[in-house]
Amino acid sequence: MPKRCYGKPPPSLDLSSLKGKLVVIEGADGSGRSTQIRLLQDLLERGGYPTTLIGLKRSRLVAKELGEVMGTTMLHARTLTLLYATDFADQLEHVVAPALRAGFIVLADRYIFTLMARSVIRGLDEDWVKEIYNFAIVPDLIISLKVRPQILAERTFRKRSFVDYWESGQDIQRSSDLYDGFISYQSKMQRILRSAAKSYPFQEINGEESPEQVHSEVRLHVERLLGTVGGG
Repeated sequence: MPKRCYGKPPPSLDLSSLKGKLVVIEGADGSGRSTQIRLLQDLLERGGYPTTLIGLKRSRLVAKELGEVMGTTMLHARTLTLLYATDFADQLEHVVAPALRAGFIVLADRYIFTLMARSVIRGLDEDWVKEIYNFAIVPDLIISLKVRPQILAERTFRKRSFVDYWESGQDIQRSSDLYDGFISYQSKMQRILRSAAKSYPFQEINGEESPEQVHSEVRLHVERLLGTVGGG
């Protein structure tokens, strides 16, 4: 099936030349997303599929600057959205499109769905946010790892003993209790993403299972897309 965008593609993007596949794994910090990306990349490359990775704040154009200004915690939601959209657009042009033209499997460690949810939860108009990202290529597969906020918090504290300022929504909901703030913010994010799933074909997987069980389910979805992959 030919590639398409959610809206009007960028002028320089020839969709008919994109032969590879775009696979997205969505999930909050603590959902096991990074582990599943790593396992999937290993599986695909052992099966002879060349891969490349994209994610948030990884463009050469603005990733460094985006990280620096987020450290100030003084960004307006609209400014943050435009910076993330610039980061995404740069990766789309310089990483995603060339890799798809070459027949690679592009693995996205989150995509526009998390970015749009973060903007909407910060009070921006949903239609405006969708318009900002309508140049995005429609993925061939979107996997969403579902983990309850309480489990996310437990995993996060176990890993690094604190919760992230932005992942707990401290810029929009001041709370003296970081744990309660984290639970509240992540619950709202999940409601927004569940609503988005009505418009986008997410394949939901229970991220509270063991990494091996989650990987097995991820593999099933990828094999439906590509055929048999990897060994074992």
